[in-house]
Amino acid sequence: MVVVPQGSLKKVFFSLKEQGVDINALDLLFLRLMGMPKKGYIDMGDGALRKGDFLVRLIKAKAAQKSATLIPGETRYFFTQILSETYQLETSDLNQAYESIAPRLNGAVIEDGVILPDTYHLPLGEDAFKIMQTLIGQSMKKHEALSKQWLGYYHKEEWFEKIILASIVQKEAANVEEMPLIASVIFNRLKKDMPLQMDGALNYQEFSHAKVTKERIKTDNTPYNTYKFKGLPKNPVGSVSLEAIKAVVFPKKTDFLYFVKMPDKKHAFSATYKEHLKNINLSNNHF
Repeated sequence: MVVVPQGSLKKVFFSLKEQGVDINALDLLFLRLMGMPKKGYIDMGDGALRKGDFLVRLIKAKAAQKSATLIPGETRYFFTQILSETYQLETSDLNQAYESIAPRLNGAVIEDGVILPDTYHLPLGEDAFKIMQTLIGQSMKKHEALSKQWLGYYHKEEWFEKIILASIVQKEAANVEEMPLIASVIFNRLKKDMPLQMDGALNYQEFSHAKVTKERIKTDNTPYNTYKFKGLPKNPVGSVSLEAIKAVVFPKKTDFLYFVKMPDKKHAFSATYKEHLKNINLSNNHF
């Protein structure tokens, strides 16, 4: 599936090149003569679509589309419901399609964090497999491109460990500016073999919007419970923005081990438990 964006001929040309389409200056001249490409998707089938047929499809009207938005921090559980309602597909079919296409780590499907936040314009009438194939395919290309841009290489296992970290940062940070600080706390606690004790890690799957209570911390026995289990969860907690990923790739260098939410919804950071208790008292006195 190839995405044809809305915009100038130059924008379309470079977008197609980035998606691996074999298109050149002569093809660009053909399009200038024949008409502007129409926004939408082109199914490349098994890759045997001839160049001439592809160029003709570019300038023809595409199937009707609807938009579905995945916001940063949201879980696949809720995004699947959005896709189901928007494209009139069964959630079970979408989940089955995801399980069959999504990348794996140590033989297990990566449950979340694969599809990157964006507004996706997808054609009506496509089945669940095609929808997931497009979402995962586009996102995996971006994952690989970001890794190569920021690290100089792409190694799936190493990259998705960063996505797990970034998903916790995404859930915890009050704003983009805090993200590198939250990342530094996570790295510092991991280095000291301390449990992360991050509430946001418990906002996984159907619990994305649930308040994390003492009872929940006590009863949740999944690897997402970083109060009970040291190290990282086995899967990302939700979708991750580019800012959250960048914060993990380029964290701040600090001694911080703790943070607490203050009345202004931002966090106060501290390097010692004594300082942390002072910040907690300040926070409690203002709430």
